[in-house]
Amino acid sequence: MMAAPTALAGRPRQARAIPWGRIAGWTVLVLVMAATLFPFYWMLRTSFSNTRSLAAGATDLLPVDFTFGAYRRVLGLSTTAEAVAEGGSSGTVNFWLFLRNSIVVATTVTVGQVFFSAMAAYAFARLRWPGRDVVFMLFLTALMVPPIFTTLPNFVLIKELGLLNTYLGIVLPHLLMTPFAVFFLRQFFLGVNAGLEEAARIDGAGHVRIFFRIILPVSKGPITTLAILTYITSWNDYFWPLLVGKDESVRVLTVALGIFRSQTPQGSPDWAGLMAATLFAALPMIILFAVLGRRIIDSIGYTGVK
Repeated sequence: MMAAPTALAGRPRQARAIPWGRIAGWTVLVLVMAATLFPFYWMLRTSFSNTRSLAAGATDLLPVDFTFGAYRRVLGLSTTAEAVAEGGSSGTVNFWLFLRNSIVVATTVTVGQVFFSAMAAYAFARLRWPGRDVVFMLFLTALMVPPIFTTLPNFVLIKELGLLNTYLGIVLPHLLMTPFAVFFLRQFFLGVNAGLEEAARIDGAGHVRIFFRIILPVSKGPITTLAILTYITSWNDYFWPLLVGKDESVRVLTVALGIFRSQTPQGSPDWAGLMAATLFAALPMIILFAVLGRRIIDSIGYTGVK
């Protein structure tokens, strides 16, 4: 009875196979992450550098002549003499004004676009009316039209309405709805349990009450996802605000960064100040996506399955 354990104990242990596939996968993942994050690190490194010293230490991985001067210039805390001494621009960035303008524009566009797109998506998904599917297909053809084709007509319209250099002129072309937003929400609304609507109709609820009391509450995930994507897109928009919002009172951050880059009294841009301003401009979006990124991914996947 004792021989079996002895025989088993005498057998050599089999060597565990090296998971080369897993190692290769993690190696590729780390390399891709490093390549993706390196530009952000370089932005930080440049923002903490002295602009006058950047040319001499162009290949240094650490900040060149470390200083917080770029952030002081962006926030308007340094004098013109201090800015020029560090190789910065003599111009200033009215950061808080431009930040307010970006928040106003992005928030207005997001609220309007999500609300009106949700109503249009409800009409296409839950209401029955003649020609609904044909109209929806025609509506989706707008996805194939490059935005640049509509820029000139929209600019002429905004100019004729006297809305240049106004908040309304900036937000109006994107305020109502977009084909993507309608399609995105319609796909989810199609999967909503029809029994909820039938029960509400038995209780005497109309379409308006069903939309606000049933459809919107059960669609918080996709609506939140669409709101975040719309906010990020509006925040990063550059060309349209540049065309219709050149006045400083309505200038958004993306346009202000371009103008700040062009202020080159010494022949080269204030790269440190530009990177510091870019970091401030991108920080709200980074925080927003870091906090709600999981919800975005889960909601997009769930909507696609539905």
